[in-house]
Amino acid sequence: MPGFELSEEYQDLSDTVRDFADNVVAPVSAKHDEEHSFPYEVVKQMAEMGLFGLPFPEEYGGMGGDYFALALALEQLGRVDQSVAITLEAGVSLGAMPIYRFGTEEQKQQWLPQLASGQALAGFGLTEPEAGSDAGGTKTHAHREAVGDKTEWVINGNKEFITNSGTDLTRLVTVTAVTGQHDRGDGTVRKEISTILVPTDTPGFKAEKAYNKVGWNASDTHPLTLKDVRVPEANLLGEEGRGYANFLSILDEGRIAIAALATGAAQGCVDLSVRYARERKAFGQEIGKYQAISFKIARMEARAHTARLAYYDAAARMLAGKPFKTQAAIAKMVAGEAAMDNARDATQVFGGYGFINEFTVARHYRDSKILEVGEGTTEVQLMLIARELGL
Repeated sequence: MPGFELSEEYQDLSDTVRDFADNVVAPVSAKHDEEHSFPYEVVKQMAEMGLFGLPFPEEYGGMGGDYFALALALEQLGRVDQSVAITLEAGVSLGAMPIYRFGTEEQKQQWLPQLASGQALAGFGLTEPEAGSDAGGTKTHAHREAVGDKTEWVINGNKEFITNSGTDLTRLVTVTAVTGQHDRGDGTVRKEISTILVPTDTPGFKAEKAYNKVGWNASDTHPLTLKDVRVPEANLLGEEGRGYANFLSILDEGRIAIAALATGAAQGCVDLSVRYARERKAFGQEIGKYQAISFKIARMEARAHTARLAYYDAAARMLAGKPFKTQAAIAKMVAGEAAMDNARDATQVFGGYGFINEFTVARHYRDSKILEVGEGTTEVQLMLIARELGL
């Protein structure tokens, strides 16, 4: 029978990040949420801990760990502050990981040391006003243009909802763009989508005004405008025309990370509810002694436990080199729904206090909805699972 207990190394990492989350992140979370301010001091300390380099080899400035180590860190951060957790998740799985998976050695040497150290952040520019779940609807386009004895990419388009795209630490955004088309042979054509590395100081690149979001208020999210942006031809990331396919594989991995974050949020709601149910009294006794409350919290714990097992399984398959697309979709869906359901129930347990923004359960209630939308909606996960079943 397989076991699900963490090794000593993984447990030490989880405990260390848990202590950091409780003692460093949690005390300033309400402030940054209220002010919609990016937590630079927290990110700096995460960088010093090596969290941004967890899954990368030491030769690129990483910690020599793996993707499961990143997931464990995200779970612990997600318990107390989803904005901080998504900053790490997007910085690693969407910002740095595409370069590690598909970049040339020169690109890796140029970008990974600063990204893995947390001294710089990168974003991934995929989503557009008319291309979200259907990324094949991409309208941003790029073409080659000779400039003297060199060749450049010229990029024009708009991107939406891009995380880590406008901070003082942001140095790079990887952009998907249509670079050609392919005749299918049946009278229709297919867009060839490529990914191109765009340094944020490139003329024509602009991070527009940050969104006023329902949740994740301390996370940095902007629409982007690219107007005649010129970068060297060597900034192509991966094979030309394979950008969309490559990014889909990045999303498969990222869903494990998001599932871990969501599991943390679900568990955080349990922990807060247990504590409150022991402290709050009504009609002469602790409210946790009433079945209406205790059964609600018990169901919350069951959801968090199930979500954890789901992302553990997907991560184990990934690290073993086995197919994991379906398991990642299941984990992302189950954990996202667990976070949202637990946040709703925790708010009910807290009563009026659950409706006050300074309370963590209120932030979880606002933050958790995006876990059913971002990096693939629940409906997309259901579609992937159904396809695997042959439907």
